[in-house]
Amino acid sequence: MGTRTAYDAVIFDNDGVLTTPTDRTVLETAMREAFKAIGVSDPSTEHVDTLLGPDVPSLRRVAAEHGVDPDELWTAREEAAIAAQLAELRAGRKRPYDDVATLDSLSVSTAIVSNNQHETIGNILEHCEFDGFDVWYGREPTLEGIERKKPTPYYLEQALADLGVENPLFVGDSRVDVAAADAAGIDAAFIRRSHRSEYELSIDPAHEIDSLEALPDLI
Repeated sequence: MGTRTAYDAVIFDNDGVLTTPTDRTVLETAMREAFKAIGVSDPSTEHVDTLLGPDVPSLRRVAAEHGVDPDELWTAREEAAIAAQLAELRAGRKRPYDDVATLDSLSVSTAIVSNNQHETIGNILEHCEFDGFDVWYGREPTLEGIERKKPTPYYLEQALADLGVENPLFVGDSRVDVAAADAAGIDAAFIRRSHRSEYELSIDPAHEIDSLEALPDLI
């Protein structure tokens, strides 16, 4: 995709871009709590891993193996993940990156589109006092929400429609972020933070940056 200039909005992924990623062990513990909530006391490591990032068929398969309703399993999973991440926010272990302060100097509209739960993004906005975003989307806590997460551009296109912009830039830290931007026909800026030092991309982004402080020059 050709690099264009004069971006009229910047849309951000959240985890690994605006705030530090949630520690995997915290989320694994939350998955086990979710299984416990629906009566499964000792799920396999494989099933815990599946619940961390399933597609709908794999979620249905795990639910069937335990004889539980997939919607109930997913609801328990989402509630556990939301609670765990809120606890991490309150404890200061999940926190904004210092360079988020750069956003105050941006002269264009800003938004968030995350694969995290919509409620979790709301909790982050409140706890971190992020009050400058025009639009924000997290994933619905439903099976449909699984199917709509990036790299599907569903929520990204929702944000674009809400903002009413023509040439936005999407800032992310993963292959699915770059792929979602590509699917939506917009430029991506990949931010290579320390947790992505050896990370390889399958699609070349329009820009690669190592800090949000690079954004004013791009815009």
